[in-house]
Amino acid sequence: IRSRGGQCIPVCVDHENPSEVEALFERINNEQDGRLDILVNNAYKGVERLLSVTGKPFWEDDPDVFDEINNVGLRNHYYCSVYAARLMVPRKQGLIVFISSAGGLRYLFNVAYGVGKAACDRMAADTAFELRKQNIASIAIWPGPVETEVIQASENGARFRKMVKEFGKAESTEYAGRIIVHLAQNPSVMQYSGKIVTTVDYGTTYGIVDKDGEYPSNMRWIGRYLRYVPGLSWLSDWIPGFVKIPFWLLHQASNKF
Repeated sequence: IRSRGGQCIPVCVDHENPSEVEALFERINNEQDGRLDILVNNAYKGVERLLSVTGKPFWEDDPDVFDEINNVGLRNHYYCSVYAARLMVPRKQGLIVFISSAGGLRYLFNVAYGVGKAACDRMAADTAFELRKQNIASIAIWPGPVETEVIQASENGARFRKMVKEFGKAESTEYAGRIIVHLAQNPSVMQYSGKIVTTVDYGTTYGIVDKDGEYPSNMRWIGRYLRYVPGLSWLSDWIPGFVKIPFWLLHQASNKF
């Protein structure tokens, strides 16, 4: 951050401890004259646990996996959003982001993960509803597969890395950040408030590439799914990148009625 001309103030916070979270926002209030422009809810715990239990039925695992994953990855997001909104509302501007995933739409990894991500999407929608008159945007962002440092180094991450290779080109850890920066500067950001924004779709709309100068693979690209259809896998290489599953059809994957 500093090498790019920004100012970085690292703060050690236990996001399972509400009093430490509250103290963080009190510090921001005091040191930044009450100004907070962006909150990115991306704190997470239990990645190693998640990778180690993937594929195991929920009744065979210890139920504390739910708290290990969602105390930080969901409950904490609510606390942070409350304290952030208290700083943003008086100024009538701000952006709150929830880093979520397609696991909130369809089964992915395990039950605790899917419940947490679906709840993040709902939290973005409902906070947006209450914040709209305050001119504050609240958005859920779905990155595609991301090669984080933990995934690259973890033995349990081998299965995930294999999945990423089959999926196509993974995102760098920087790509979602580029999307968020653009959203914060976008005069039309309120049109996205309360919605799910996929990184690659937003990136292609506004010409935002990853740090290697290319677009990551799009989860909606039809060619990706043809690879798993017997007798049709050869067609995937001939499907243009712009041929994608429409959002209305994607939504049907979560139809609960």
